[in-house]
Amino acid sequence: MNFSKTIGALALSIAIISCSSDDDAMENLSNQTGELTVKFDNAVGNQDFIFNSSFSKSNGESFKLETLKYIVSNIKLTDENGVEFEYPTSDNIFIIDEANANNAGEIYVELDNVPAANYTKISFGIGVDQARFAQGAAGQGDFLTVAQDAGMFWSWASGYKFMRLDGTYSDATVTDQPVNIHMGSVGTSLDNYREITLDLPNTSRVREDSHAEIHLVTDILQILDGATSLNFSDGYDQVHTNEIETPIIANNFMGSFSVDHIHN
Repeated sequence: MNFSKTIGALALSIAIISCSSDDDAMENLSNQTGELTVKFDNAVGNQDFIFNSSFSKSNGESFKLETLKYIVSNIKLTDENGVEFEYPTSDNIFIIDEANANNAGEIYVELDNVPAANYTKISFGIGVDQARFAQGAAGQGDFLTVAQDAGMFWSWASGYKFMRLDGTYSDATVTDQPVNIHMGSVGTSLDNYREITLDLPNTSRVREDSHAEIHLVTDILQILDGATSLNFSDGYDQVHTNEIETPIIANNFMGSFSVDHIHN
């Protein structure tokens, strides 16, 4: 390899990066807004999630799901200067339903009028926080009806289901036994709302003349086999409002999200 050419190429690369950084610094982003898409991509370990496909857990149990949906809310973005932007509360709640995924298995959350900036973190809640719930039906707008239609509101209690996993499980002794894991909150007595913050691998550049994308992966296996490994045969095949089981699932769920990549 020609050493002088290598040095020259390195210097050119540094100059390009420096110019790019200078251009960013010189940009006037005031009063600019842009669009940002947050993509949720469900997986099981290193496999794509597919309805009614069999997936294995570390304890030898396997499972198949025919329903996979969860609520995400309170999306916030933090830029390189530490300035936080929270999407408007009234529109900042979404049901991520695998049944609505595109051919690539992705569910899109579209955010518009996002202040132009270089964002380095994304935060969001899993479920419905107590402040929103306390607003009652009148303060929750259309989402209450949306959640009821999606089967994400308890029909016999006051509160939202934050997550639904419905399907079957099998092990060495049983085959295709029902699985119904419905984790959420019940009024103010059982609060399973959680918030997480993820660092972005590179900045998400929101601009008025471009469309930024943040691609998240949700590893469903972490819900069942994460920080706490759960056995269907020990009662985790049927979970609803149990005050011991549901917080464990909520905490596991926090560890299931990661940032796969950024598109600018």
